[in-house]
Amino acid sequence: MTTCLYGYWRSSAAYRVRIALNLKGVVYDQSPVHLVKDGGEQHSAEHKARNPLSLVPALEIDGYTLIESPAILEYLEDTRPDPALMPSDPLGRAQVRAFASHIACNIHPIGNLRVLQHLKTKGFDESEIKGWMQTWIAKGFIGLEALAQRQPNPEGWLFGDGPSLAEVYLVPQMYNARRWGVDLVAFPRLVAADQTAMIHDAFVRAAPEDQPDAA
Repeated sequence: MTTCLYGYWRSSAAYRVRIALNLKGVVYDQSPVHLVKDGGEQHSAEHKARNPLSLVPALEIDGYTLIESPAILEYLEDTRPDPALMPSDPLGRAQVRAFASHIACNIHPIGNLRVLQHLKTKGFDESEIKGWMQTWIAKGFIGLEALAQRQPNPEGWLFGDGPSLAEVYLVPQMYNARRWGVDLVAFPRLVAADQTAMIHDAFVRAAPEDQPDAA
């Protein structure tokens, strides 16, 4: 049964799913959904049939169509537990979830494409949008750096000896930070984790520029 990911090369949410699929060793095809061309292919009737929210990603797997990256990642962890992306103990899992949730709930939504498009309708120019992104990513990273600094490992992976859901969420957000020119000097622990991840094959193959629809 073919697994197919419907996403967009620069979508953070789709990027997360690519990383997780690679880490879990799932072979998958990709069907690009361009978020800008022709008003956004995510609004087409074809895509709405698979994702009524008109968002990416959508993942066809095991005979199901799953939407929303947190739900997809949880499904992958439940159905393909090896290698695990969550610690085995409840406290460790709560800490990883808190880290990932801060990105998913407090950083990513403010810079979502729909938000940026709305800012343009309110008269924001490119420099103002860039300033918006730099401000909110940096503010969010302050908390992430504090959470990361609590962990005993001063460099490398954030939680334990290998990649976890924390890196699955962090790496796409670090990509966004660099894209928008965020100064990362104040976030050495995040930078170290990102550098560690980006020499891992699963993260390398998920990189936006290496996707078939990359502009």
